Amino acid sequence: MLTRRAAILGGLSVPLAPAHLGTQTLPWPTRLALAGRSQIGVTRIYDPAYVRIAYPMGDVPRSRGVCTDVIIRAYRDAFGMDLQQLVHEDMAAAFGAYPTLWGLTRPDRHIDHRRVPNLERYLERHGGALPAPRHVSSWKAGDLYTMRYTGNLPHIGIVSDRTTPSGRPLIIHNMGWGTSEDDIIGQFQHERRFRLEPARNA
Repeated sequence: MLTRRAAILGGLSVPLAPAHLGTQTLPWPTRLALAGRSQIGVTRIYDPAYVRIAYPMGDVPRSRGVCTDVIIRAYRDAFGMDLQQLVHEDMAAAFGAYPTLWGLTRPDRHIDHRRVPNLERYLERHGGALPAPRHVSSWKAGDLYTMRYTGNLPHIGIVSDRTTPSGRPLIIHNMGWGTSEDDIIGQFQHERRFRLEPARNA
C-alpha cells in the first residue's frame, strides 16, 4: 500500500554525491541547497503553531517548523541573511503592499516571514520573481519554488543541486513530514519561480 507521501510524490528520488556545508568557494546556489539539505533528519515535525520568537534571527526549535522555515534557516546558515528582519522591515515600510489574508493591521515580526504569500511579495518587490520554466529540467539550483497544494494551500521549497536519474530537479522542503528532498515539480497548481541572490560578500 502506498504511503501518503509516496502517493503525493510518486516515488523516491536518487541523490548525487554530497558536498560539504559551509564551503565558501562553492557557488551560492549550491551553498543554499546544502544548507537546506542539512535540515533533513533534524526538522522531523511539521508544526504551524504561532510562536513568539526572538527578533532578529528568531526561530522555533529546529526539530519542528513549516515550509518557510526551511528557506529562512537555509539563508541564515549559508549566508547569515535574516529573512525575518528583511521581511519585517519591508512590511513596516510598505505594509499596504503585502497580502491582507490574516486580518492584521500592522506587521507581526513573529510570524510574517513564516507565511508563503509574504515571502512571495517580498521577493516580487525586490526583483526576485522570474517566469516559471517551460520545462522541468530548466529549473536551476538555488531557485525558490512555490505552489498551491490542493488549489489554495501555499507551499515553498528550494530547488536542489541534485536531480532524479531523468534530470528532474528535486525540491528541498517540509510538506508535512519534516524536511525532505523530493521530486514534485509539475505536480501542483500555480507553480512559481523566484531567486534571491545573497550579497556578494556573504
